[in-house]
Amino acid sequence: MRAPRSLHGVGVISGLAAGAWLGAAEAPTKLVAAGLSPFLVSLGMVAGVFVARWTVPVALRGTHSLARDLKARPHLIAWAILAGMLWAVANTLTVFAIRDVGLSIAFPLWNTNSLIGLFWGWLLFNELRGSAPRDWAKVLGGAAAIVVGACLLAYATQHSGDAGAVGEGGRTRGILAALGAGVMWGTMYIPYRKAYISGMNPLSFVTVFTVGELGTTLALALIYRGGPGGLRAELAGALPSLFWLFLGGFCWVLGDLFQQYAAKYIGIGRGIPLSNTNQLWGLAWGALVFGELAGLSTDARLLVVGGSLVMIAGAVAIGLAEAPASERASWRLAMERECRRYNLDPDEVAAAVAGEETPGAGPGRRPWWEFLIVAGAIGIFAWLGLHASAPAIAMDLRWMAVLAALSLVFLAVGGTVLWRRTRFS
Repeated sequence: MRAPRSLHGVGVISGLAAGAWLGAAEAPTKLVAAGLSPFLVSLGMVAGVFVARWTVPVALRGTHSLARDLKARPHLIAWAILAGMLWAVANTLTVFAIRDVGLSIAFPLWNTNSLIGLFWGWLLFNELRGSAPRDWAKVLGGAAAIVVGACLLAYATQHSGDAGAVGEGGRTRGILAALGAGVMWGTMYIPYRKAYISGMNPLSFVTVFTVGELGTTLALALIYRGGPGGLRAELAGALPSLFWLFLGGFCWVLGDLFQQYAAKYIGIGRGIPLSNTNQLWGLAWGALVFGELAGLSTDARLLVVGGSLVMIAGAVAIGLAEAPASERASWRLAMERECRRYNLDPDEVAAAVAGEETPGAGPGRRPWWEFLIVAGAIGIFAWLGLHASAPAIAMDLRWMAVLAALSLVFLAVGGTVLWRRTRFS
């Protein structure tokens, strides 16, 4: 097995690129301010995620690679669907949180998922086992910083100068929704890590993952929006906004793919906190593009910015605590446990974990239906774009262009590094 140390930089870059795109993806959820139901916003976004998840992996690796992965590891299908279900509920909670406390506040609160992921990584996958005291100090100190930052942001929400259109109960509800999303997303990383120490390709995992998220989100929308008739009528009325929600889902898929590679190569205890730098991007989108901080008092603004910076410092400290050889040996024990449990080939799994292309795992010859899948996705976006209208919310287009350009830079750098070092394996 290739030493994970050599891929630490790949994982770090993937985590930072994930932060940029996960942050950009949440911007369209501001459409709740234009009167859309949180359930409808979540469903529209997840529909975009579904289309993107079946398009990007096919374009990069092909259906041959997907079929081979699922045939070799059928037990992970159920885990991927479960992860998708957890994601769907968490994503719906984030829409409620954004509606009640705003993007700038909600982002850092649900990013406490890194604490949950850190715990599960230590308990189930031997992360941090065998690490030196200084590495424990970085990780635990970073975790403490994340908690402190979350408390600062919660305090800023409750005591800000904008006495709030949603009222005291609405702010409390928003905080609880954001924290609940953090718990679910933190638990969702268990199937992630289980898949990758079993040698599954992240592109294969997310393709199955989307079945659970779309099914769960659709069920929630049907239950809470009056059944098929009510949901159909609401979708028809929201048609001008669906393009933006699909676009948000597409951006989220790009961010999540980078997050998956970060979790694979440096673990969930390190990779997820790095991807949680999306809170900085969320703060930038909320404050610069949507003007969320305009109505806050000076003290409240300082608390929001200070809390975000504290949380980011904590996440970076965790992410930069590189795993020593003794910890990597513990990771290998967790991998060998999965191989024994599911009768997997240890050598093949070790090669996949190390980012190496195993024989027969490449994309192979491209069949005609792969081009049809990509063309269908483009057609869906084009049709929705023809019916789209500008969102009825105030936006600063100059800052939007700047943030979008920076996100593209992270996409180019992260994608190039992954291709050169791992061929997206």
